[in-house]
Amino acid sequence: MTTTRQDTDALRALQELADASSSVRLRAAMTVGTTPDPRFVDKLIERCAIEPEFFVRDMLTWALTRHPVSLTLPGLVRELRSERAQARSQALHTLSKIGDRQAWPAITGALLSDADDEVARSAWRTAVVLVPEGEEPALATALAGQLGRGGRETQLSLSRALVALGEAVVPALHAATTAPDPRVRTHALATQRLLREPDTGFEYAIEEAKRVVALGGSGQEG
Repeated sequence: MTTTRQDTDALRALQELADASSSVRLRAAMTVGTTPDPRFVDKLIERCAIEPEFFVRDMLTWALTRHPVSLTLPGLVRELRSERAQARSQALHTLSKIGDRQAWPAITGALLSDADDEVARSAWRTAVVLVPEGEEPALATALAGQLGRGGRETQLSLSRALVALGEAVVPALHAATTAPDPRVRTHALATQRLLREPDTGFEYAIEEAKRVVALGGSGQEG
């Protein structure tokens, strides 16, 4: 009888994932995560791609982490090839929370340079979590290729990802300080500053870098 009741509650929760009320959807995702079941995985992944509320998406991700990696990984990796940006972004976010390096080969250069800023930012964060030992310099080079991109939030995300790689980023950042594009040079200099002095605020680092670039410097003088 208990099993039957649990099945009934779980099936109701799956239906409620599409409810018009975000609070109902949030509760449903929590219920599904509390009672993991292989039958839930595909529906959770599908909902991640279209769920409009951030907090519900985060609960969907939590629910997926409660299921075995062998069940979640294939579907999440498939989502990385979706035409829907949110599907790609949320799948990346979920993979970062799962943290299984089997997913590393799926973090492609195309994702790291995705035209959608939110997808790219998710890819940068996920890559830093999943990168295997010894692959950090290659990842640093790929990430440095995105320097100068986007607005403040995008640039801050990229700087954080680069700084998280530690000393492996030093050569790539050094090379970027002499790039033809002043936006790239500025972003590279600011990220260097954050790497050396983690307590420096991003805004301060950017403004200081802008002054250096405006004066024609590369930050490597002296």
